[in-house]
Amino acid sequence: MREGSLDAPTRHPIAWEDPDFYDPAKIDAEMRRVFDICHGCRRCFNLCDSFPRLFDLIDESKTGELDAVDSADFKPVVDACTLCDMCFMTKCPYVPPHEFDLDFPHLMLRYRAAEMREGKAPGRIARELTKTDRNGKLGGAVAPLANWASDAKNKLTRPLLEKMAGVHREAALPKFHGKTFMLRAKNAAPEVNRAAPAYGRKAVLYATCFVNYNNPGIGEAARAVLAKNGVETEVLYPNCCGMPQLEQGDMPAVAAKARAVSSELAPWIDKGYDVIALVPSCALMLKFEWPLILPDDAAVKRLAQSTFDVSEYVVAIAKKEGLADGLKPLDGGVALHIACHARAQNMGQKAAEMLRLLPQSDLAVIERCSGHGGSWGVMKEHFPTALKVGKPVARQTHQSGKAFIASECPLAGEHIVQGIERLDKGPPNADHAVHPIELFARAYGL
Repeated sequence: MREGSLDAPTRHPIAWEDPDFYDPAKIDAEMRRVFDICHGCRRCFNLCDSFPRLFDLIDESKTGELDAVDSADFKPVVDACTLCDMCFMTKCPYVPPHEFDLDFPHLMLRYRAAEMREGKAPGRIARELTKTDRNGKLGGAVAPLANWASDAKNKLTRPLLEKMAGVHREAALPKFHGKTFMLRAKNAAPEVNRAAPAYGRKAVLYATCFVNYNNPGIGEAARAVLAKNGVETEVLYPNCCGMPQLEQGDMPAVAAKARAVSSELAPWIDKGYDVIALVPSCALMLKFEWPLILPDDAAVKRLAQSTFDVSEYVVAIAKKEGLADGLKPLDGGVALHIACHARAQNMGQKAAEMLRLLPQSDLAVIERCSGHGGSWGVMKEHFPTALKVGKPVARQTHQSGKAFIASECPLAGEHIVQGIERLDKGPPNADHAVHPIELFARAYGL
């Protein structure tokens, strides 16, 4: 048996259809096994709030060991996990293939899945917030009103939203657009550059719920950059990837979404199209989480093998065929946050590689969790913790002095801006964050 961290981390399929997966006694036994190993190591103490909560429980117990901690006290540890995967991917020396076989995030997922099955899942309002397609359609239909009501500066509506839905009144929320990315894509396809070295490539852009409803500009920028580089694109959005449901442990819902999306994308893969996910969390779901949830599904497996993160795809073009001419420098430089779910794809810093392709590249790379954690970070009970976890990122971003703030995760980007505003060291150099592909489009003059 070799020691941990000498081989790449490997993950086991998630046995969510096995009754033992939900057995309370077996879950508790596994949590005690894993927590005891974590207690003896403590290498992850500064990653998120789960580990400080666990170590405080143990240190404040009568014996100072896990045996004196009541299992009922484990829930706050589970609730603090954002499923960022950074402990598994970057810190833990005991992940498979090590014989200790630790997978802390998926153990937290198992606990939540058992809660969901037992009817102890988050309340109805929390579940309604995860219905991104329904909410996106409703919000887009009344976009000006929805955006007015959800603005953090609105002192009339945000306290009401906090009381009714548990969303912290100061947390920045995504804006809605009346014209989705799917609608825009149907009406205005960019002309493909036939002179580009990569001409002949074909790709389907998986729009993702966030880009489709909340930030179509990311999709338009990606499509424009790819067209400039000779890539013919189609835009599809069967439904959400299920990451919000995964966070709550709703495994059947995630599996249903995986089957639906992979089935709709399969004919395009048959026709020679690559699949590009525009948000790293969704790319992670398609490439890694879905195959662990449905390991025997051929369509899911094939989709995983055909999917690229958008930054990853642009870098692949640059390395294989070469980029189209026309890139210009970005004055003032870029502070680039590498999102956790991009890191968890185990592909390297592709956004940084992409932006370094720009002439006179001036880049400050920040590789640490922003603390946002998807829908977790906007809730009343978690928002202060999310700011605390993300404070080092906010500080590094501000100290970089760059003109642009970018993150592959749009939610993380805006959270970082909010963190900078709370440093009391002056306003951020940029009043909002952008996706790296938007900066690449800007450098092309698109």
